[in-house]
Amino acid sequence: MSLLYTPIQIKNLRLKNRIVVSPMCQYSAVDGFANQWHLVHLGSRAVGGAGLIITEAAAVSPEGRISIADLGIWKDEHLPKLQEIVDFVHQNDALIGIQLAHAGRKASFDIPWETPAQLSAENGGWQPVAPSAIQFNPKDKMPLALDAAGIEKVKADFKAAAKRSLAAGFDVIEIHAAHGYLVHQFLSPLSNQRTDEYGGSFENRIRLLLEIISAVQEVWPSDKALFVRISATDWVQGGWDAASSVRLAQVLKNLNVDLIDTSTGGLAREQEIPVGPNYQVEFAADIKKQADILTGAVGLITDAQQAEDILQRGEADLIFMARELLRNPYFPLSAAAELGDEAHWPSPYLRAKP
Repeated sequence: MSLLYTPIQIKNLRLKNRIVVSPMCQYSAVDGFANQWHLVHLGSRAVGGAGLIITEAAAVSPEGRISIADLGIWKDEHLPKLQEIVDFVHQNDALIGIQLAHAGRKASFDIPWETPAQLSAENGGWQPVAPSAIQFNPKDKMPLALDAAGIEKVKADFKAAAKRSLAAGFDVIEIHAAHGYLVHQFLSPLSNQRTDEYGGSFENRIRLLLEIISAVQEVWPSDKALFVRISATDWVQGGWDAASSVRLAQVLKNLNVDLIDTSTGGLAREQEIPVGPNYQVEFAADIKKQADILTGAVGLITDAQQAEDILQRGEADLIFMARELLRNPYFPLSAAAELGDEAHWPSPYLRAKP
């Protein structure tokens, strides 16, 4: 049996294979509410054979949304549809996680294919917040630097969202600390120029993430899996880098975090990313080796043998796939045959099994 189709146990989580549907924003919610699009989008990947499906970034507060059409989990009314999605995924032999997120300064946008710009208050926008009053783009609104009360609210919002995630039946929580959103903004010295206990030194810049994890763990059971997604490098001189990521991963392992979902970039417009197949895998490999923690590899992984090779080389433990699973929700079923493995096909689809 290939490693890609070898089950893996993470606390009480048993994945039937190592294929994970990476979080992908759908920009299709209204007031944070999931709808039929989310049910079909996520549900079809469960039918398609993925071991674990992670929702798009779910905002922990209205002001934490990237766009007006982001998924949310900041109120109890969001739960019934999320529970329906969780139940459907479970009924189709897959597990499901939720990515909890706050966009920080990269918030208050319109739907990207409508108007890729921040919205004014008159058009339904809101005031973005950040560790420091530094814009991502010179044309953006100036973010409001969070004060002590604002930081406490962020932590409380993550905790409340984690409690709702448990009530909805999710198997995994992933805390979004990547791609230039709020937690990443605190991590990177390019966006964090605070002079209090949340800025300056490495220990201060990671403080918010550690406190969010602590708050989440107050309500998320210790036997349930907890992932953190990071951008392993800003791809900018003087920014967050690979060495900082290894150091952070070592800290997170000691806090009972189970896996580092290893992405890169998103914080600075001047980033120079050498995009290509496996371009982020080396960061997952370094973190896995040096921090002795499980990692997920993501980024232009598009075929079964490529994914298997990453696992065989010991560079990661899970394969997070995004665009390829948009193109082909049933990739896990066909990939199993390619590697000579058996995948569980849904009974209504058995007539198509090769």
